[in-house]
Amino acid sequence: MEKERGKPGGWAFALQLLAALAAACLVLGLAFGLAVGRTVRAAPCAAAGETRTKTVIPVGQAVGMKLFSRGVLVVGLSEVETAEGTRTPAKSCGLRTGDIITGINEEQVDSIDQVSALIQELQGGEMDLEVTRNGKTVQLTGEAVQCATDSSYRFGAWLRDSMAGIGTITFYDPDTGRFAALGHGINDVDTGLLMPIQSGGIMSASVTGVEKGASGAPGQLHGTFDLTRDVGSLTVNSDYGVFGLAGNSPWAGEEVEVASRSQVQTGAATILANISGEQVEEYAVTIERVYPAALSETRNLMVHVTDERLLEATGGIVQGMSGSPILQNGRLVGAVTHVLLDDPTRGYGILAETMLTMME
Repeated sequence: MEKERGKPGGWAFALQLLAALAAACLVLGLAFGLAVGRTVRAAPCAAAGETRTKTVIPVGQAVGMKLFSRGVLVVGLSEVETAEGTRTPAKSCGLRTGDIITGINEEQVDSIDQVSALIQELQGGEMDLEVTRNGKTVQLTGEAVQCATDSSYRFGAWLRDSMAGIGTITFYDPDTGRFAALGHGINDVDTGLLMPIQSGGIMSASVTGVEKGASGAPGQLHGTFDLTRDVGSLTVNSDYGVFGLAGNSPWAGEEVEVASRSQVQTGAATILANISGEQVEEYAVTIERVYPAALSETRNLMVHVTDERLLEATGGIVQGMSGSPILQNGRLVGAVTHVLLDDPTRGYGILAETMLTMME
């Protein structure tokens, strides 16, 4: 049995971008960080019995990604020290970790700044909260309290409204300008919830260093982003990857067919990965197993890194490599998504066919 698994998405280490995006995030005891998004199920892309061949450009380029939320995600509840003693206003009104606050007093909220301003403006007055919980709308009523330390009003909730990190572009469709990346969704690190995205973008990135993976300690890519401009927009965050629209044809290359599940075989394959600067290189891997469709919609392949160059540089699969395209027999068959924490030379992949269906 495989032990604990991790997503090599690389979100945890992009703190320089988070710092650039965030300001005054702890005024109300709130934490800045991650966006919140929707889950979209894949639908069949062809009728039964119909064969369909699609060509795309495999990319393998690392990019910076930033997401902004629809609503603000509650990632924790806390106590507030007041002149009358310790209070827990958020918990007392029924707010829970994992809730998404979408409105206060009938005003839509999408950022911590908005929540902060409204709480200070109300100065402890009653707040009607519109909250999304497990896909359903819940109405709550609460009041912020005045903090004894600095006299500001606080609600006792830790919130996130955005996130950023490094990931890999899997493929690009030059006919539509759309791209697919990561091969898995972007989830909040505290609650594990998929992020309902309101807006987002991708930026040029350069990989500046590698922390090698070892058993029990997944490695990661370190990189810098070009914060001055976006090279594309993010529009969907799903269990099957993130998707968006690129600008000005940023990725050139030879188009290849997207393999169907029946065309994917165990045996030799390669991946495209960007582990230094902006250079994308091809590395040898072995597809050790193709899992039955009924077992998992997102963990379809077991991939073993065999290329000595990649093993020497990274130890195998590391955070930041999520989305690295997997090629076999001249076709795009999938993307790397997870690393096995007890064996970084192995990890899971998702079928490219699944990602293409989601994109379309």
